Amino acid sequence: MPYVCVERKIGGRTLRLETGKIAKLASGAVVASYADTTVLATAMRAGPRPGLDFFPLQCDYREKLGAGGKFPGGFRKREGPPGEKEILTMRMMDRPIRPLFPDGFIDEIQLQAWVMSHDGQNDADVLACTAASAALSLTDAPFNGPVATVRVGRITTDEGEQFVLNPTHAQLEFSDLDLVLSGHADGINMIEIGAAEVPEADVLEAIRVGYEQGIKPLLEMQRELMEKAGVSEKDPGELHLPAPEIVDRVRQLAEEELTRVRQIHGKQPREEAVEALRDRMLQEHFAVPEAGTHAQYLAAEQRHQDAKEAFRRLEKKIAHKLLAQQGIRADGRRLTEIRPIDIEVAIFARTHGSAMFQRGETQALAICVLGTTRNEQIVDGLMPEYAKKFYLHYNFPPFCVGEVKRIMGPGRREIGHGALAERSLLAILPQLEEFPYTIRLVSDITESNGSSSMAAVCSGCLALMDAGVPIKGTCAGISVGRFTDPDGKVTHVTDIIGEEDFFGEMDFKVAGTREGITGVQLDLKARGLDLAEIAQIVEQAKLGRLELIEKMEAVLPGPRADLSQHAPRIFTVMIDPEKIGKLIGPGGKTIRGIQERTGATIDVEEDGTVYIAATDRDNGLQAKAEVEALGAEIKIGTVYEGKVVSIKDFGAFIEIVPGTDGMCHISELADGYVKSVADELKMGQMIKVKVIDVDTGTGKIRLSRRAAMADEPPQPVGAS
Repeated sequence: MPYVCVERKIGGRTLRLETGKIAKLASGAVVASYADTTVLATAMRAGPRPGLDFFPLQCDYREKLGAGGKFPGGFRKREGPPGEKEILTMRMMDRPIRPLFPDGFIDEIQLQAWVMSHDGQNDADVLACTAASAALSLTDAPFNGPVATVRVGRITTDEGEQFVLNPTHAQLEFSDLDLVLSGHADGINMIEIGAAEVPEADVLEAIRVGYEQGIKPLLEMQRELMEKAGVSEKDPGELHLPAPEIVDRVRQLAEEELTRVRQIHGKQPREEAVEALRDRMLQEHFAVPEAGTHAQYLAAEQRHQDAKEAFRRLEKKIAHKLLAQQGIRADGRRLTEIRPIDIEVAIFARTHGSAMFQRGETQALAICVLGTTRNEQIVDGLMPEYAKKFYLHYNFPPFCVGEVKRIMGPGRREIGHGALAERSLLAILPQLEEFPYTIRLVSDITESNGSSSMAAVCSGCLALMDAGVPIKGTCAGISVGRFTDPDGKVTHVTDIIGEEDFFGEMDFKVAGTREGITGVQLDLKARGLDLAEIAQIVEQAKLGRLELIEKMEAVLPGPRADLSQHAPRIFTVMIDPEKIGKLIGPGGKTIRGIQERTGATIDVEEDGTVYIAATDRDNGLQAKAEVEALGAEIKIGTVYEGKVVSIKDFGAFIEIVPGTDGMCHISELADGYVKSVADELKMGQMIKVKVIDVDTGTGKIRLSRRAAMADEPPQPVGAS
């Protein structure tokens, strides 16, 4: 393949696609550069593995830390398993590409994207997705693309709010919208959004800008690259589809009864009836004989597998037909009807906040934990390191769908669903100055029949309110599905169940408050959506979201007035940064002493912000008072209650705040003549003293017990 390079201005910066120089043995390879960020993307095709009955697309994205001049951490100093950011990018790459292969194609396709250079401002994730599509388009694989991926932000300028295509890291810091959009010539087929309660109309405009100004030019670039590179004709190879005669036979045997059992209400009885019908049909009409030649056995086994696949396709066709033509859903609901809701809060005694949210046969338990700055999650990578003060962990155990599987850590699906729920709730959290806590939510899916990630949003919001987190508004999430009948009629349904997700064409999840959208995720199996259909779906999702918010607030109208008794109380104190050393003390002695006396936890920031956390409020206030005293400026006339730490012939040294002593001369101990300091004071005694002088040069402090006693009000007659 000859060397080819194409360029376009996208979002005010040059995007360049090159091929024919690097990785020439790959089926397709592209080096994509955007400003000083560069990604190498490769695509490989291989024949199908024996026994495979699905499309084994592999998408891999890796951020090589050397691309940004960084060393990997740890002893080995080598990149390890993919991090959360890399996994989310792999999903972002897979979702728009996978549906664009023909039905029955099961050849192996492997896409790899490596970040080779990173400028710290232009993120490589969307660039990698476009580069992977370009590399795949250079192969002979029957990819019905290309696709392109862009990011859209919104920032406020002197000219007002403006949408920004592929915003830099600095711009994204000030954006109330983070929209990632994928699409092709026929429309949009993947959306990811994190937003700060942005109205639906503004989100739709951002999608329009991203498609018109970003996706379309990128598609033109890829087509130009393909033309200049002289891409050969696409070769679908042998498509693994059931034989037409078997498809017809399965339809004759099962269509009528399958149409009936598909209308049984209840997930388990419906699945059992469908499975019984399928097994009976296979056993009676497509059984694999035990006798006969090996060739006969193989032919019978192939007929059996074809019949099984034909049955699955027939079930999908019936589901679409029932829904799109007759408006009949598997569980009997109307098209926009939400399943029955059951909500409980404060379900666990010792958690800081907890909630159960059940919608139909989908159930989520959420636990909220409040902590201090030492509980922050440090995120490192090619982008600047940062600390997350809010994170959500999503778990999907096998028992939630009635299965027994190997128990493992979270997979790509769990990480993706957790990230969606996390960014959906991020927008409603209070500012750090108002609520200086680190917040962790754990969402465990204990039953699942569709839209478990949106159940995680609802249960997570309720757990935050139960914990007393002063959120900005109640947040809920709902999913909308899409079905098309054989005549092309499209129907949208609210709150899809698992089968509607499996057989349907779309899973369009929208989360938000009454004010606007906070999170969106679109997975699409159909070719594409135009803006008018997206607007219709978003409006339908809004109605469902508002209904859920009403039900949630009927159980818990808002955040609790006070934190759980088991949650730490955090007090914030600002001290002069130059006094941080004084607060910490030699070898940490001073700060450690305060923590031991009060049981509080103290964290100090470089700017002088001190966070004091204690489960007991009184202990926290005591620690706060000691920190304030240490950080306070010693002023003449201030009265302190200090401890006698040293007795001399000429006077005594009094520790007025931890680490700060002043000298009280013998003449200032009491009215009249004092023969000996020991007659008035004892070591460790607590006395009140008044500051009468501070030497600005040496910092020496002069104290007077006599003056402090004179300031006290006289005791009533008879008082003891």
